[in-house]
Amino acid sequence: MGLAKQWQETLFQQVHGNNLVYNTCWEDPRCDRQMLGLNNQSRVVMLTSAGCNALDYLLDDPASVHCVDLNHRQNALLELKTTLFEQGSYEQLYAFFGDGICSEARKVYKETLRPQLNREAKSFWDKKIGSFDGRGMRKSFYWYGTSGTVAWLISRWLRSRPALQQLVERLFEAPTLEMQRDVYEQLEPKLLNPFVRWILGLHLVQSMLGVPKSQQNMAKASFEEGMAGYIRACFRHVFTQLSLRDNYFWKLYFYGHYTPSCCPNYLLSEHFDTLRNRTNRLTTFTGPLSGFLHAFPGKYTHFVLLDHQDWLAAHLKPALEEEWRLMLNNAAPGAKFLLRSASAEPHFIPDFVHKRLRFDPSSAALSQASDRVGTYAGTFVGTLQS
Repeated sequence: MGLAKQWQETLFQQVHGNNLVYNTCWEDPRCDRQMLGLNNQSRVVMLTSAGCNALDYLLDDPASVHCVDLNHRQNALLELKTTLFEQGSYEQLYAFFGDGICSEARKVYKETLRPQLNREAKSFWDKKIGSFDGRGMRKSFYWYGTSGTVAWLISRWLRSRPALQQLVERLFEAPTLEMQRDVYEQLEPKLLNPFVRWILGLHLVQSMLGVPKSQQNMAKASFEEGMAGYIRACFRHVFTQLSLRDNYFWKLYFYGHYTPSCCPNYLLSEHFDTLRNRTNRLTTFTGPLSGFLHAFPGKYTHFVLLDHQDWLAAHLKPALEEEWRLMLNNAAPGAKFLLRSASAEPHFIPDFVHKRLRFDPSSAALSQASDRVGTYAGTFVGTLQS
């Protein structure tokens, strides 16, 4: 490995190994649930991320959802959410994770939440619970974490340019898709100017957003403009092809909070009691997916892998192959596998996997076309063949 590449990977590992990276999930659970077909027999293994989608999956009544992440801070975030369901009220849950601000966050944490958390979660939130109290320059929890920090900086930059801010507000408030497209055509040259394209292409910024160098290279290889071209294509998909009226992903990172009519399902009041009764079906495991499967072998029906195999394929092919062998050995008949990638083709999936799984490109393409996040070049869903 060259010095430059080694430095880049060290930087990425430092960002991921020492920080909360994702303060919200950046995959659309509506698409996931359509592809996965969960039911009361489902035993799901998934990467935790921010835990939003694990809670969303519970609405389909699965038997269990096992959340796995290398970063204990991501599991601590899910632990805080589930503890709010179990010990708190809907109003407290929404203040913490809908508004991103709870004036009594420290009191609620100390008296109600902390006693129920595991050791690692306590250690993390003892230091970070102030992220919710609305003090300082960053008024919302969603401006914290590495991805939240990037979002906060971009939002400050937008607000320092009133004409640009007004265009963004008009974009999100557009009553029709046609009007939305018109606004975006005015916005794009101002938003994706040369300076912004340069900033978004920096390895540090991409690392803070959770994008390793391997994924950056995949994105750059697909577009003449490199990373700028990839970002432009993502923006055009989201902002000109899909209505933004229920796009809580992008609105969150502009406004810094959700609204009751535009938020993840787990924050809707009508789901609170259902989820409160089902959070005991969630477990968390800190470590690699292979470590979880070694520790807890079983017959799992669904594996949700997000995009982490891009990194494994670029740096740890033996670990990638071991992970697939373990998943196949622990998969129930007909098990489904869902993964995303910065690549439009699943060339990184080992040959022996293709012999065991039947991938459904048409279903994945339909899902990707309606994906409100729109930041992945490829979505792949495969079913284990008997």
